[in-house]
Amino acid sequence: MPDFYFTVVSSLLCLSVIPSVLSQFTPGFPYGSEKVRGVNLGGWLVLEPWITPSLFDNTGNENIVDEWTFGQLQDQDTATAVLQNHWNTWITADDFANIAAAGLNHVRLPVGYWAFEVGPGEPYIQGQLPYLQQAVTWAGVYGLKVIIDLHGAPGSQNGYDNSGERLPYPGWHSNQTNIDRTDAIIKTIASMFADQTNVVPIIAPLNEPAGYDGAAVLTAVRQYWYDSYGNIRYPYDTSQQSNTVELIHDAFQPLSYWSGFETPSTWQGVAMDTHIYQVFSDADVGMSYQDHIDTACALQSSLSSFDLWLIVGEWSPAPTDCAVYLNGRGVGARYDGSYPGSSYIGSCTGQSGSASTFSSSYKTFLRQFWEAQVISYEKGDGWLQWTWKAENADEWSYQAGLANGWIPQSPTDLMYPDICG
Repeated sequence: MPDFYFTVVSSLLCLSVIPSVLSQFTPGFPYGSEKVRGVNLGGWLVLEPWITPSLFDNTGNENIVDEWTFGQLQDQDTATAVLQNHWNTWITADDFANIAAAGLNHVRLPVGYWAFEVGPGEPYIQGQLPYLQQAVTWAGVYGLKVIIDLHGAPGSQNGYDNSGERLPYPGWHSNQTNIDRTDAIIKTIASMFADQTNVVPIIAPLNEPAGYDGAAVLTAVRQYWYDSYGNIRYPYDTSQQSNTVELIHDAFQPLSYWSGFETPSTWQGVAMDTHIYQVFSDADVGMSYQDHIDTACALQSSLSSFDLWLIVGEWSPAPTDCAVYLNGRGVGARYDGSYPGSSYIGSCTGQSGSASTFSSSYKTFLRQFWEAQVISYEKGDGWLQWTWKAENADEWSYQAGLANGWIPQSPTDLMYPDICG
């Protein structure tokens, strides 16, 4: 934790004024009393091969598997032109208008550290920041709240392609320089938007750190959440608090692991982000449709009883991992047995891709599963579906769900309000 934050907290403790200081906290959205209903703007300012496979296929180089190699393994001018066109077209003002018209109140916007700072030898192409700022402007116009989410950190916090760099093992946590760089970027983000909490009420300082990789990761993550609290809640280099909420991720640990961590009695302005998917294991993709629904419904008690504001920041109605490149470019799917070590469950035909290939029974299931998750996640403090749009994976796309009827035109317009019994 920064020395400054220790000074602030110790001073408050000595003066016994924490309650009066905390009472002044007024976040830009009434978390805890109004539900977060939103969507992620995935694949825009951080590339993901499964969201925009054409960007990767068009390189003609199968070794380009993430944003790092996108900049590293092709001509820089070519890559830059492709990225600029993508940034200009993938998400526009119309998307914000349509998201608001669908009755949503939040967007979560992933951005990589390289938008702010690129170190020696790092092949990332910059230029994302004007689009981040434009997004905040559009959100303000359409009455949407923005969660700015640091999706990729130096060294990679999880080794996923969506961190910017696909690696066998994450390197962020084991190098203090990586962590220090990330802290500095969070300070930059916090100061950029500290006075715009009516539009940017909440900052997520790191997406999906790989806590399942062991104690060393979790030790680094816990300390980083403390540091981020100081950086986000005290962005003015004084004892003045901001009204910005810190949104920490569960690091793939059960909620019980975080019980009592940064609780509201002394850590005002902290929310927990948990991501709930049912596609990334053999057991998940082997479930029946009813099993998927029952699994979502069974989460209600744990989500309703947690001691921080709890937001399900990523989830999907998709019941399989059939979307092309979902597990990585060049990697197959568990569902059809093409993923290494998996066993065939069924054909991916009609399970992913264009909604025109989906059967009516599959669309009915998508609607039921979507509603079961929304009902369950609103036992906590709300949700943001992953993701707004995808080139060729309609079962993941909020936009496609609206157009094809498995997502209602308003998120409260439920056809199956008793789906969880």
